[in-house]
Amino acid sequence: MVKIEEDIKLDFSDVLIKPKRSTLASRSEVVLNRTYKMKHISFLSWNGVPIVVSNMDSTGTFETAMICVKHKMLTCIHKHYTEDDWLNWVNSLENNLVEDDWQYIAISTGISDSDFENTCKIMGQIKHLNIICIDVANGYAENFVNNVIKFRTQFPDKIIIAGNVVSSEMTEQMILSGADIVKIGIGPGSVCTTRKQTGVGYPQLSCILECADAAHGLGGLVMSDGGCVCPGDFAKAFGAGADFVMAGGVFAGHDESSGEIID
Repeated sequence: MVKIEEDIKLDFSDVLIKPKRSTLASRSEVVLNRTYKMKHISFLSWNGVPIVVSNMDSTGTFETAMICVKHKMLTCIHKHYTEDDWLNWVNSLENNLVEDDWQYIAISTGISDSDFENTCKIMGQIKHLNIICIDVANGYAENFVNNVIKFRTQFPDKIIIAGNVVSSEMTEQMILSGADIVKIGIGPGSVCTTRKQTGVGYPQLSCILECADAAHGLGGLVMSDGGCVCPGDFAKAFGAGADFVMAGGVFAGHDESSGEIID
């Protein structure tokens, strides 16, 4: 049975922010720094600039993380690094990271048994890691919910980001299953093919409006993932209620990115 929703759904390109009187003399005076309490870990908070580098293999690199730490921005390290890769990187750091810097570095993982085992090994070796990003393209499989519960049980004292979903009902399900931050968005990213290949997705601005309302009602947070092609889109995402905004394309193509260089 197909249900057609006839109310208007919006993407970033469909709206503008109406200006209002301000005491700021310049946009450069805007302070982005935020402090967030976590739903499932009352003793742990996050403080920084809530702009997040995507865990794509071309952007979520160790090199990118080292730059973003300086700006108090979170990098979700991609899941293709092995345990040895992590250990070699940590051993090469010397004193380049202090304990507080680790709140800007997250390990990414999937929902296969090997993903879980690899994450447990890395977390066991690197005690400073406090954030786990459980990432799938479409978070509506029952197995995904079960894995969020599994990770929360295994890591009761860690911040868990889980997604992606686009509806208020699944946002609530993620939080109740153990996620502190729900990653929202299916298909808006510049390199994401989910909408084209499957016909599944949701306009990103409406996604934020609806999911943020659901998450905040339960004391959870949301991370908008995808669709930002210019700085104004970040402003629209925050204005719609996003607590964090993740992006990939705007961080791609830098010296710290992996992948082939094309002239």
